Amino acid sequence: MRIIVDTNIIFSALLNSDGNIGDLLFNSGGVFDFYSCSYMRLEIQKHWQRLKQISGLDDERLEVSYIQVLSKLNFINEEIINSEIWVTAENLVKEIDIDDADFVALTLFLDGYLWTGDKVLYGGLRRSVFTQMFNTAELFNVRLGIGA
Repeated sequence: MRIIVDTNIIFSALLNSDGNIGDLLFNSGGVFDFYSCSYMRLEIQKHWQRLKQISGLDDERLEVSYIQVLSKLNFINEEIINSEIWVTAENLVKEIDIDDADFVALTLFLDGYLWTGDKVLYGGLRRSVFTQMFNTAELFNVRLGIGA
């Protein structure tokens, strides 16, 4: 199953790789294939100092964690996504957070499922016609064979 990982999931994995999110990322081989868009790496770099502050890690330790997390992801350049998909994605998120259009577009492009911890995005998309997404608890259940 193709799972598109948004930035807040990566933030959480970097801050606590031993938690549920880290478990899903590092122990779901053969069940999930994880993807993200190039934009996500820019967002992480933009918030690098904040991540250091919250995590208490120095640059070197945070960089090691970052490389480990990224090694579990397949990156897709958003430029290969056609304009029809972009329009659909932007319409879905325009009232929620336009910055999430990249992840929704990639989800549509790969016919996968968006994994998000963003409650506002999750709730907003749930109220629309978009159902190709999971929060962390739902994704755990899918891995256990309980859902989706």
